[in-house]
Amino acid sequence: MPPRRPANGHFPTITEVLRLPVLAEGMPRVLAGESQLDRAVRWVHVTELLNPADFLEGGELVLTTGMPYPEDASELRGYVDQLADVGAAGLIVELGYRYRKVPGELVAACRARDVPLVELARGVRFIDVTQTVHALILDAQGALLRRGRDIQDVFTALTLRGADPEELVHTTAELTGAPVVLEDLTHRVLMCELLGRPYEPVVSAWSRRSRAAPTPERITPSGPEGWLIAPVQDHRGLWGRLVLLEGRLNAEPDPEHVLVLERAAVALTMARLAGPAWWERRAHRSVLRDLYERRFRSPADARARAEALGLPALGHRLFAVVIRHTYTGTEGEHLDERIAKALAQTGVRALVGETAPGRIGVLLALAQASAWQPVAERIGRLTREELGPEAVVAVGPGVTDLAGIARSWQEAEQTAEAITPASPERWFYVPADVRLPELLGVLREDTRLQRFAERQLTRLIEHDDRNSGDLLPALRAYLAAAGNKSVAAKRAGMSRQAYYQRLHTIERLLGCDLESGLQRTSLHVAVLVLDAQEAAVPDV
Repeated sequence: MPPRRPANGHFPTITEVLRLPVLAEGMPRVLAGESQLDRAVRWVHVTELLNPADFLEGGELVLTTGMPYPEDASELRGYVDQLADVGAAGLIVELGYRYRKVPGELVAACRARDVPLVELARGVRFIDVTQTVHALILDAQGALLRRGRDIQDVFTALTLRGADPEELVHTTAELTGAPVVLEDLTHRVLMCELLGRPYEPVVSAWSRRSRAAPTPERITPSGPEGWLIAPVQDHRGLWGRLVLLEGRLNAEPDPEHVLVLERAAVALTMARLAGPAWWERRAHRSVLRDLYERRFRSPADARARAEALGLPALGHRLFAVVIRHTYTGTEGEHLDERIAKALAQTGVRALVGETAPGRIGVLLALAQASAWQPVAERIGRLTREELGPEAVVAVGPGVTDLAGIARSWQEAEQTAEAITPASPERWFYVPADVRLPELLGVLREDTRLQRFAERQLTRLIEHDDRNSGDLLPALRAYLAAAGNKSVAAKRAGMSRQAYYQRLHTIERLLGCDLESGLQRTSLHVAVLVLDAQEAAVPDV
């Protein structure tokens, strides 16, 4: 039977080697290093020398009969220390030639250094063992080379078509089957692909955990959680890190995973070198949209993701801010970047990103005792400087937990939508600033309101159209003056007698009593609906 190739082109592990028929007939029994049996076997070395380290490079499974072993316990410990220091995969001792039982001192030494030690109760042909295992290893290396070419082709194709960093991170996670995080040098999680896992257990307390995992010179398990880490560069040098949360602290890293991580890090570096990469803004935008649309599984997930991006969620008051603007195309590019920089310069912690066309979202995290109004005014002044007087800044109610931020966001969005050029000019607006005219402006597309306004004012409008009249402006002036005829006549630029006559004509045409507060309110609402509809029609 031909040797079975290890799955996915990986090197065989000690466990897999011991299951081979050529070794199984020797009745192998593990005496030490049980937790290390998943070590990769990169070669098999047969030796009876007491100084095997001179001929080893690491990863070898050493086969011996134990014939030259000394009786002195300290020399046995020195022998095991050599194997451990060079990184040998393990030691197999065949009984019968030198020992009927593996010495306790050798077992103790292997346990002390966590070196896998296996005894063979029956004799086996070492030449058959080496040939079988080496065939597996060479086959695995060939498969890994072929797989490496496939992985290279995947990331080359992504790079050539200018794939987004999110796609590169997603591809890395899919190829490895493990969560992947892209972080910058300040240990903020800019992008992550968790393959359906919840955020909270994966990225919670990310900055602290990430700082405990240094970037090794070669990709090996790093930090207390055994992450695999690859550096990502840009034109200034080291920019950030791509982290594979494989969690194989005491084992050899999966060679295929190492290849994927290396190729992905190169692709991300190429993406950053290709041109301006506003990756932080993309990360902010993604989190803001997920919060607004309630995409997170739980409040704990939302909090973990926001904190991993650098926004303190606990112990702070959170405010949703919506900036409405009319800039499009290149004219409006990177407005969120400029606003974010200005806020950062003042020490304000915030997520800033474009949430929709014509909308910039800001999520503020302020200390409980600090006043939010000065920060909102600062955003308003900055917005006016950047976007002009037509831009609107709206602030939702403050909340103490991200679970309530979606509601705050909706109120801020509704407020921003309601403000019109006729609204009082302010640096920022809150929901309380939405009065009847603004509310009707938001509801202007409601067909029930449209029909109501038509029923109330159609006869008056038709009369003005036929006679080039000014009854509607006269009514508007009367309603704006709260029924004060003298003030209304003055505002309309008419004599009292002429103005009073127009009011009588309005009452006759509409069949109403303008002295009635209820009827006057109905007409006022109808006029405001009409004004809102006319204001919404773009100039030609």
